[in-house]
Amino acid sequence: MLSPEEQWGELFEAVQLAQVFPDGKTFVDCEPKYPAEQILLNYVGAKNQQEFHLRAFVLEHFSLPPAYGSDFVADSSRSMSEHIRSLWPVLTRQPDEKGEGSLLSLPYPYIVPGGRFREIYYWDSYFTMLGLAADGELEMMESMVNNFAYLIDQVGFIPNGNRTYFMTRSQPPFFSSMVGLLAEQMGQDTYVKYLPQLLREYRFWMQGEEKVSADLSTFEHVVRMPDGQLLNRYYDRSATPRPESYREDVETAEEQGGDAAQLFLDLRAACESGWDFSGRWFADTKSLSTIHTTEIIPVDLNALLYHLEQCIARGYQEKLDEGQAALFQEKANKRKAAVQQYCWDEANGFYRDYDFKAGRFTPVLSMAGVYPLFFQMASDQQAIRVADKLAADFLRPGGYTSTLINTGQQWDAPNGWAPLQWMAYRGLLNYGHQELAQKGRDQWLVNNRRVYENTTKMVEKYDVENIEAEAGGGEYPLQDGFGWSNGVAQALLKTV
Repeated sequence: MLSPEEQWGELFEAVQLAQVFPDGKTFVDCEPKYPAEQILLNYVGAKNQQEFHLRAFVLEHFSLPPAYGSDFVADSSRSMSEHIRSLWPVLTRQPDEKGEGSLLSLPYPYIVPGGRFREIYYWDSYFTMLGLAADGELEMMESMVNNFAYLIDQVGFIPNGNRTYFMTRSQPPFFSSMVGLLAEQMGQDTYVKYLPQLLREYRFWMQGEEKVSADLSTFEHVVRMPDGQLLNRYYDRSATPRPESYREDVETAEEQGGDAAQLFLDLRAACESGWDFSGRWFADTKSLSTIHTTEIIPVDLNALLYHLEQCIARGYQEKLDEGQAALFQEKANKRKAAVQQYCWDEANGFYRDYDFKAGRFTPVLSMAGVYPLFFQMASDQQAIRVADKLAADFLRPGGYTSTLINTGQQWDAPNGWAPLQWMAYRGLLNYGHQELAQKGRDQWLVNNRRVYENTTKMVEKYDVENIEAEAGGGEYPLQDGFGWSNGVAQALLKTV
């Protein structure tokens, strides 16, 4: 399974650097019309000819990615919820036939986010599944979990998405949350059914835990803290430009002028976080060239792994294996203690990321701080202080802003994202803060409806400060569709 830069070599680099397509993701999603050897031979023979045109060569030798849903016409007379239900078939992909391009074939139907995101995405899918659950789409929910279980079995982990160019990294590990959501519909045996995949997922994130020591504090995702406790970071196994954003990464490296390999590793690690990009990962909080993701203990990642450990313990309990259940519950307890020690900021009353190289909190407060409430890791007193911070600083007219800084990056102010609204809503309810939970929910749905009524679209992200404006920032235009916005809206609407 070669990634596009490996498969196409010099041709790949020429296409991406010349920006043959405005979006670097277009070429890496193309399907070759001929065997790779023939295309490469043709390129070598043609590239130095006087009449050679690179774009024409690509269009002759590759099929462009299909524009799914281009014939879909939204019915403006439908309510937002009815519109979302009508979108599920549009966003559905049937089991893939194995091709010669970058797509990894999956055996079951699945939902994609929409727009340029033509494949399944890992953490998006949990929030999409919330909407499928609300709409009674149990068969599709099970198919999606089965696809992720298949990926774990085939490649040892869940890639960012089902593309060869995502095979070096994952995304926030929501598989255990998906299993839990499915168990609510199908019963507790679900934990046993997917226990082998939950364990393999855990081994991926904890790969090398036996190698870290006082002398070697990190190995891939695992970080040994000075007192010996283990926590995790985001990490990518490649230190090269991202194929789907090759030109952008090369330009960032030229701007930085430093260690290009480390820069690429940190850019890729931020992509694994799902927050690509945010001042949350920047040393100076402003500039992409100061990104240092791999030096950060993210509070959200470690809350997710706490849940994974608990979910594995639950699976062993259902199997009546008390020894293994106790072992994984103890791992969860230790992680919870470490998160409390390193990620709770008593002065600010909020959970924060921790810079383990510098030995201090990172400067940016973000909505990742609600994850310990979602997974019930906080005390009642801590939850009160988090709620106060959310109400005072994060809640804006159209929902919660991702961070409190505006860098021009898409995961910073003034943008709000559906998954973070859901994590805050449920996290607050877990600790009895119904009034604030309801207020955040209502303001987000008003924002969703406003955009829908103006455009008949559900979009990837929303401006939560000026609800008359369209969200911006990022490496690509605003995308519509949109899987997780649909899923969270349907789930929140069902809470009425």
